[in-house]
Order: sequence, then C-alpha cells, then structure tokens
Amino acid sequence: MHDRPRNSRDQILDAVVAIEQRLGRIEQLLVARRQLPLRSKAQAFFVKLGTFEHYPPRAIRFPPPHVPKVAAADLPSIHIVTPSLNQARFVRETVESVLDQNYPRLTYVIQDCLSDDGTTEVLEGYKDRLVVRCERDTGQANAINRGFEDADADIMAYLNSDDLLLPDTLAYVAEFFLRNPEIDIVYGHRIVIDAQTFEIGRWILPSHDSEAIKWADFVPQETMFWRKRVWDRVVELDESFRYALDWDFILRAQSLNFKFKRLPRFLGCFRVHDGQKTSSLLDVGVDEMRRLRIRSLGRKYYARTVRQAIRGYVLEHVLLNLLYRMGILRY
Repeated sequence: MHDRPRNSRDQILDAVVAIEQRLGRIEQLLVARRQLPLRSKAQAFFVKLGTFEHYPPRAIRFPPPHVPKVAAADLPSIHIVTPSLNQARFVRETVESVLDQNYPRLTYVIQDCLSDDGTTEVLEGYKDRLVVRCERDTGQANAINRGFEDADADIMAYLNSDDLLLPDTLAYVAEFFLRNPEIDIVYGHRIVIDAQTFEIGRWILPSHDSEAIKWADFVPQETMFWRKRVWDRVVELDESFRYALDWDFILRAQSLNFKFKRLPRFLGCFRVHDGQKTSSLLDVGVDEMRRLRIRSLGRKYYARTVRQAIRGYVLEHVLLNLLYRMGILRY
C-alpha cells in the first residue's frame, strides 16, 4: 500500500507539533529559572487568547488602508446596533469609530437605556447621522433586539458602547460578503485597548473551528458581522443570557449549518476597563458558559477537559502569533 501524499495541512500539523515541543522545552527552562507555575507561565508567555494585557500601553497601530474596489451603489446595506447604558466616558469614540467609516449604506442605531451620566447629551450631537432611541430595556440582549426591530439591511452587527471598529472595517467586510455569497458570518482579529484607548494586546485567531467553538467562545464579538438570513432563522438574541449572549447566538447559528469565516484582518478593538460587563458579571458568565457547553456537548465538562479539547486550536494560535510577531504573517 502506498503512503498517502502529504498535503499542506499535514505540513502545518507537523509544524505545530514541532513548535509545541520547542515551547514545552522553553517553558521547562523558564520554570526552572524563575520557579513559576508551568501553566500560568505558558499562558502569560505564549497564549494570548483569553488574556488582555500583553504589553505596556502604546498607540494603536491600524491595519493597512482598504481601498474599495466596488461602486458605492453596489455595496450591501449594513445595520449596526450599539446598546448603551451610562457609557458617556466611551460612547463618543464608539460612535465616531462607526461614522468615520463613511460607509454609504449604513443604518446605525443607538439603543440607550435612559442613561443618566451624560450619555444622552453626547448622543444629541449625532442625531442627524444616526438613530438614537432612549427607552428602558431589560438588559443588553433586549436592547440589541430592540435595535434590530424592523431592520432590513443585508448585513447586521452590534458594537458595545465601549468598543471600537477599526478604519475601513465596514468596506472590507461588505466587499468580502459581496464576493463570497456562500459565507454567512465573518469575524476577524482583535486589538485590546485600555480605558485611555491605548493598545495593550492583540488576539490572532486561527481559522474558524466549529468543534473548538463548542467548547469555548473564541469569536471576538466586536468584529462579528452576519447576513440578515442568519438573523431571520436564529430569530434574535436569547434575553435569558446576560454574559454569554453572543456565544449562544454563535452556537445556534452554527447548529443551523451557517458558514463562518475568520477574516485575515484586525477589525475591531475590545476595551478593558473596571466598569465593563466582562468583569462585573464574571460569576454569571461561568454559569452561562457551563449551560451552553451542556447544551452543545450533551453533558457537563470540567475545566481540564475543556483545556484538552481546545488544545489543538490554542497551539495553532501560538504558532500564528509567533509568525505574526516575527513579521512572517501580516494582517
């Protein structure tokens, strides 16, 4: 029997194994030298997914400009919702990151839950360029669902009121959807920023892995866009979720066989600050993520099992991140 010809995937896997072996040896040396726990040191030094402060604050380095190759009239329409509650400190930057895209077929809705910190005053200056709705809601998912009521655009997305879109993101995403009608949902790499809008980290994501996503949410929400046909079938965000609402949406879309694509570009900025939901609802998030894993995988799994299941995905991230830092890969 002849051996099966080796393809590019085999070569990549070989490279990952080789990298893993080298990283393991480096980790051993670091542990021996500094007497630090192996897992925490490995995470701090190599694995950037799930962590935020990767280096001292620095000015944001934007991706290369994207020059549209499609006439404005031919671009798909986009509907973006920003749920808002007392984010006067950040909401102006969020709004301007969307409006400065100068995308010709954009509907932008700010769904504000009666903020009392000056947010409405900030938004007042933008009412001629976007839709501002100030009304009570029952939570983030409910606010987003309200913002999408009667939406009739080709592409949909939501952006939290403390996050940012990077320049040319809308044109880049729109052209990709236009040229790839078989793809339903896209997302990209993430830049992490602090409260002062300085860059403090970067997430380099491997290609979409439908199995890994069942174990952990590796999709940066602020970079995710989907076709309206996805929303029409998934229906809306599940308002029983307060933390993992985006992961629930992703898993339901994936279960309906919608096609995902990780794009080779940094698309958005995730802001880390003391008042964000990610910090304040951590205990709620643990329970919701456990609930989603049970639903997707059929039974309860413990942290060690989850780490083992996503090991291949994380190793690919480590390899891509090293190649990116070496300048071999550019996004």
